[in-house]
Amino acid sequence: MTDEHTDDYANFDAGAFNRQVVEEFRQNNGKLSGWMEGWSLVVLTTIGAKSGRRREGPVGYFEVDGQPLVVASAMGGPKNPAWYHNIAKNPRVTVETGTETYEAIATITTGAERDALFAGVVAQDSGMGEYQEKTTRVLPVITLRRTDAEPIAGAEPEPAAESTSDSGTDRVRGLGDFLVEGHDWLRKELTELRAQVDEIIAGDADGATLERAKPGLAEQMRAHCLEFCAAVKEHHTGEDMGAFPMLAQQYPELAPDLEKLGEEHKVVARLQDEIRQLVEGYVPGKSDPVQLRERLEVLASDLEEHFVYEERTVVDALNKMGPAPNIL
Repeated sequence: MTDEHTDDYANFDAGAFNRQVVEEFRQNNGKLSGWMEGWSLVVLTTIGAKSGRRREGPVGYFEVDGQPLVVASAMGGPKNPAWYHNIAKNPRVTVETGTETYEAIATITTGAERDALFAGVVAQDSGMGEYQEKTTRVLPVITLRRTDAEPIAGAEPEPAAESTSDSGTDRVRGLGDFLVEGHDWLRKELTELRAQVDEIIAGDADGATLERAKPGLAEQMRAHCLEFCAAVKEHHTGEDMGAFPMLAQQYPELAPDLEKLGEEHKVVARLQDEIRQLVEGYVPGKSDPVQLRERLEVLASDLEEHFVYEERTVVDALNKMGPAPNIL
């Protein structure tokens, strides 16, 4: 979002302004008038990190190489906007485009992926580049991955799924869909884990030992981290031993992609071992949580690149192979 007249916020009521924008957005199917005419926005609803309540507001919307995303620019302000902290705690969001409403998983990108996406954003809106120049923080880029959740109350119904048979039944949820759901769950768990480590770092910065401020938080982080690493290992083992051999047999042309994905599993496994050692040896008040956070950022970047590549190359083939398992 760009605005040449936003240098002085002293008397600016952001809440009232956002409510007015949202009201006009909904009344006009996503279109705005006046100086905001032509802007590409969505109304993003998040869950408050502290309150647990639904929070909504207009956010600049972009698509880079078909990937929907938003940027936590805060118009180049020194701090990330509140909704960014909300998705760091709970990445499930509701997206309103003006013509439809759907749920999505919001993923905070890192490293090379973030930089490439932000370059694509700046190519569409030079104002975002100006916002980055105004602040020392790296403007977060958040991807939005649509989920197959139940329809949102009050939302317009979406078209029925395509039929997969002459009888006209809805499209069956396939093995590829099941894979993406697993990725989204792991994305959510990693986002929560990073938020826990951020809380530990904040506690250290305040000069208070972690255990004195929040007893048991370090142990909770340790347990969460080990459970997450075990879940990733189980997920990748299932692919190496089950999904990938089936795909290789049915679709020989996927062999180079499957080999690449298998090698990436080894890279992720080495990172997990390093993180596990840091976590198991973590001592509140003595160990450096920033080092752990940095390694988690590398893991998050590598995993996201892996997930995106895997979803682009094998999901369709998996969906053709059969329905998802019926796990309650």
